[in-house]
This record gives sequence, structure tokens and C-alpha cells, in this order.
Amino acid sequence: MTQSHADRPLLGIVLMLGFCLLIPFSDALAKMLGDRFPLWQLIMVRFLAQAGLLLPLALWRGAVIFPSTRVVRLAAMRSVLQICGIAMMFSALRFLPLADAVAIAFVMPFIMLILGHYVLGEEVGPRRLAACTVGFIGTLMVVQPSFAAVGWPALLPLAVAVVFALFMLVTRQIAKEIDPIALQGLGGILGLPLLGALWFLPVMEGSPPLIGWIAPPDQGALWLLLALGITGSLGHLLMSWSLRFAPASTLAPMQYLEIPMAALVGLVLFAEFPNGLALAGIGVTIAAGLYIVARERRLSRAD
Repeated sequence: MTQSHADRPLLGIVLMLGFCLLIPFSDALAKMLGDRFPLWQLIMVRFLAQAGLLLPLALWRGAVIFPSTRVVRLAAMRSVLQICGIAMMFSALRFLPLADAVAIAFVMPFIMLILGHYVLGEEVGPRRLAACTVGFIGTLMVVQPSFAAVGWPALLPLAVAVVFALFMLVTRQIAKEIDPIALQGLGGILGLPLLGALWFLPVMEGSPPLIGWIAPPDQGALWLLLALGITGSLGHLLMSWSLRFAPASTLAPMQYLEIPMAALVGLVLFAEFPNGLALAGIGVTIAAGLYIVARERRLSRAD
């Protein structure tokens, strides 16, 4: 691809919109299937699709899959974090409304900013720290009614946010050393043996069990499982591609469209909608996140 990543910003925005549309559907499918299939099976389907779809695409594009031992080692760490994050998010969706779970997990940009400061030594000014504080308050406003209703599972999206913030920090360490689609494909193939090892862990039985494989009882369930793997993998492919056509500062505000999209999907498919306090918290979280995005853009232009 001869054009630079910023040559076609409109295409990058369209691709990011595709990501924001697909990922809530992927989460909705996980919510539909969570009471019918083991959590391990849902994650395995997700990684099988990621490896099966993105690895051939990366090879077709001539990308190098194993550029160095360092990249493979960090990619393996990235896969562990991705497995943990997906497992916690899929678990949270069994208990929480879709929009609430997604909105709580959007505390991730604030966590990334703080981790970037303390782990990578990046400069974080008082205004951005204040925006982080406001964002956390907004997230707690979303958590509160969910915690009152379902208890500790309402905290799972907060753990998801921490795990995926670490996931993004690891990604930043190797993003310039490997093609983004190759990285996704590599993550898929590295995740499969890790998931395979989990099969042998002793676990408490449940309904459905945590680990196991249940044959789809009908074609409808089979298609839903396939759609879960495809939408999740395709959504992240669209996000990776969007960054090749438009800068992150242009695309970051678009990601917050995922929250209202999740609210719409939750309303249509599950008759769920955030209550007044949660809705206000979502608004506060989005506003704080967009302020940080605008602040980052202003500082990058000043540099």
C-alpha cells in the first residue's frame, strides 16, 4: 500500500465506524450465547476465527508473521491479556446490560493515560489528570446501579479496562515492528495453545460448565457461534486498517460511538436501557474522554 496512513482520513473514519457497529453486535452475541455454551468454548471460537481469518490475509499481503523473538514474546503476553480481557467481558455480559458493560469498560483510556505516566514515563498534565478523575466518577455512576442489582459482577468491566489498558501498552511496544493484521493473526495462533492448556485445568462445574465443548443443538446456534468469531475478528481488523488511513487523533473520538450503539443494540435485542444515573454517568464518561482526546490533539499540534 503506497499511500501514507493519513492520506485518506475519510476512509479511516468509515472503517472505524464499521468497528463501532460490529463490536457491540459481537458483545451481544456473546451475551446471547453465554447461558448456552461454556465460556472457554466462546473464547476458543473467537481465537479460531481470528487466526483463521487474519493470518491468511496477512500472509497474502506479504507480511512477516515472526519478525523477531522479542515481538513473539510480547505478542504471547498480549494474547494472555486478550484472553483474560475477553473472558471477563463475556462473563460480565451474562449479568449486566450491554450498554452498561461497554460504558464501564470505557474507563480504559483513563487507565492507559495513568499507566503511560507511571510505566512509560509519559508526561501527563493536571488537566488530563482532572479529566481522568471526572471519567472515573462517571464510570462509578454507571457501576452503582449495576452493582446494586447484580453485586460483584458489575466490577468485571473495570477489570476488563485494566487488562485491555495493559494490552494496549504491550501493543504500543511492538506496533512499529510488525504489520497490524499480522499482529492480530499472530495473536490468534499464539492464543490457541494457551486456551488448549486451560482445557486440563480442574474447574467447578456450572450450567453451562466453565470449560468444555457443547455441540450446537441446531443450525441457528451454529450460525450464532460463527457470527461471534467473525464479527469480533472483522471488527478489530477494521480498527487496524482504519489506523493506516487516518491518525489516531482523528479516529479516537469515533470510538465513543460504540457506547450509544451498544445502548441501541441492547434496547432492540434485550429490551435493556441504562437508567437515569447510569445514563448520566455515560454522558460524563464520554465528555471526559473526548476532552482528553481534544487535549492530546492540541498538544501534538503544538509539538
